[in-house]
Amino acid sequence: MNGGLGVGPGVLIFVAILAFWIVSSIKILNEYERAVVFRLGYLHDKAKGPGPILVVFPIDRMVRVSLRTVVHDVPPQDVITRDNVSVKVNAVVYYRVMDPKKAVVDVEQFHYATSQLAQTTLRAVLGQVELDDLLSKRERLNAELQQILDRHTDPWGVKVSAVEVKHVDLPAEMQRAIAKQAEAEREKRAKIIHAEGEFQASAQLAKAAEVISANPTTLQLRYLQTLTEIATEKNSTIIFPVPIDILDALKKKIA
Repeated sequence: MNGGLGVGPGVLIFVAILAFWIVSSIKILNEYERAVVFRLGYLHDKAKGPGPILVVFPIDRMVRVSLRTVVHDVPPQDVITRDNVSVKVNAVVYYRVMDPKKAVVDVEQFHYATSQLAQTTLRAVLGQVELDDLLSKRERLNAELQQILDRHTDPWGVKVSAVEVKHVDLPAEMQRAIAKQAEAEREKRAKIIHAEGEFQASAQLAKAAEVISANPTTLQLRYLQTLTEIATEKNSTIIFPVPIDILDALKKKIA
C-alpha cells in the first residue's frame, strides 16, 4: 500500500478544467468600459465595471460598451438646397454612450443607428436652407443638427455633443457664378466709395468757393500760389490761366 492518498488522472483533468473555467470567467474592464451582462437571457440590474468581474459561462453573456467619445465622419451627402442648388456636404459627429443598458437593449447596433440618423438629418436640415446660409451660417446649422440628433438618440442612451459641417463641395459652374457675383459686389462697392469721395470733394470745393468769393483778393493770392508751385518743377513753359470772364469782356469790347 502507498503511504499517501492516490489522485487519479480524472481528478487532475477535472481540476484543470475547473481552474480554466474560473480564469476564463474573470473579465477585466478598463476605466472607460462598462459591461452589460445577461444572465439566462435576463438583463442584469446595472452595468458593471471598471475592474475585474465574474462572467459565468455559459450562464452569462457580456457585452462591452465603451464610454469614450466617438468621432464619426459622416460620408458626403447629396443635398439640394432650398434655392435648388445641388451640393455635396460631409460632416463629423461627436457622441458618447451615457447609458450602456439602453445602448445595448433599446437599439440594435447603436453606432450604425447613429450614423444613419446623422446622414438623414444632414440631408433634411440642409435641404431647407439656401446656399448663402449654408456657406455663411455654419454655427447656427451645426447647433440645429446637434439638437435634432441629440433629441433622437437620447432614448438610446447616446449623447450627441457636437456636429460640425466640414466641407461643402460646389459644382464648377456654381463656383464660377459665385466668383462673378463677388467680383461684381466689389466693383459696386468701389463705385460707391468713389462716388462718395466725389460728393465730399464737391462739398468742400463749394465751401472753398464761398470763402474765396467773399474776398476777391483771396482768388488772386491763390493764383499766385499756383504759379509758385508750377515754377518749383523747373518747367521751361509756364501756362497762365486766364479767367473766362475776362475773355467775355474782351469779346464785348471788340463787338
